[in-house]
Order: sequence, then C-alpha cells, then structure tokens
Amino acid sequence: MSFSIKVWWKWIAVAVICVVLAIVYHKYNPSDFKLFPKCPFYVLTGLKCPGCGTQRAIHCLLHLEILPAIRYNAFMVFSIPFIILSVISSQIQEKHPALYNRLNKPCVPFTCLVLAIGWWIIRNILDF
Repeated sequence: MSFSIKVWWKWIAVAVICVVLAIVYHKYNPSDFKLFPKCPFYVLTGLKCPGCGTQRAIHCLLHLEILPAIRYNAFMVFSIPFIILSVISSQIQEKHPALYNRLNKPCVPFTCLVLAIGWWIIRNILDF
C-alpha cells in the first residue's frame, strides 16, 4: 500500500493529537479538574448518556485500571476492540476485503445504534 505525502501528514497529525490527549488524560483525572468538559445531557437532565464516564474511563485505562474503567463506561471499554478493528480494516481493505466487508455491512451501524440505545436505557434504569 503506497501512501502519498499528504496522507502521511494526516496520519502523523492524528498520531500527535492522540499522544497529546493520552498524556493529558494520563496526567490529569477528569474527576478532579474543571479543564475537562461535563456532559451537557447529564447537566440538563440528570440522566447519563451512552458516553457519560468516557473521560474517566480513558483515564483509568491509561493507568491500566480495567475494572474502574468498566464501572465508568462499560460500553466504551468494550467498544474499543471493535473501533480499532474497524480502523485497521479500512486501512487494509485492499488486501483483506472480506474483513472490511463484514465490518461495513448495512446491519453493523444499526446494531451499534441499538446497542448504544440499550446501554443508555439500562445504565439509567440500573444506575450504572
């Protein structure tokens, strides 16, 4: 697979942003600093959205604290392998079209949406 210079710069920029964010989230606990944004849905309604707890979960994951990360946002933690696989499959789709095609079937986004809505409902009913 040949990348143009423009594509390389885009990936380098993404990598630099990810490293900077990882350093910030590793060093600072979102629970302790006002630097991190609060969930507007939670602030307005008092209910947790599917993404609530993601910042704290990322902080825990960067400290290899898996169980606390799951307690903050299990949906996000268990979604990470799928997200990584999706990104990889989009980059190697020419060599492995079957993997790309499986991950990009029309039912996949619908399934993800149903899972996110289910998580949204369950976490508010059971107070996760």
